[in-house]
Amino acid sequence: MELIRKRRNGYALLFPASICLVVWLGVKFMFKAAFVFGTISAISLFLLVRQHLLLRDARLIWENPILVVPSASLSVVGVPQKEDRSKSETVVSTFGMLIGSKIYRWGLDGVHGVRLDTVEIDRERMYLTFGDAAQIMRVDFLHGLNRKQTVLDVAQKLLHETGVRADITGW
Repeated sequence: MELIRKRRNGYALLFPASICLVVWLGVKFMFKAAFVFGTISAISLFLLVRQHLLLRDARLIWENPILVVPSASLSVVGVPQKEDRSKSETVVSTFGMLIGSKIYRWGLDGVHGVRLDTVEIDRERMYLTFGDAAQIMRVDFLHGLNRKQTVLDVAQKLLHETGVRADITGW
């Protein structure tokens, strides 16, 4: 989430600076340069809005956690070579998952949007499968839960918050 915030702040600084340059170049009748910096201003405004929306989604996930773990492995079903082993903190939430600075949302775009499909919990790992008709992703991570009651509490919270029943094996 910190990386998303830093990018947003960078775009927030770039946008007014480029606007000031456009105005100054316009006053100096340097219209070609003003046009170039005007284009940069428009692009930085677009990127600023995009990062702000990403930060909003990241905060939503961060403030409504179901489970927080140190790292996760993400793979796309049907494409075995495309796997991302993340080294940063992973937050599983009602609204999606935050792996480092990457956001995977579910349950926000209605019936045809990305949905959390299955949750499997064994003694060491948790497996989440989510996606839509176009793409299915699977995330697995070490959950670090060592008591059965804690696992049952997480499974109950997942059921209550997302409507997906966790399949618990090996306990």
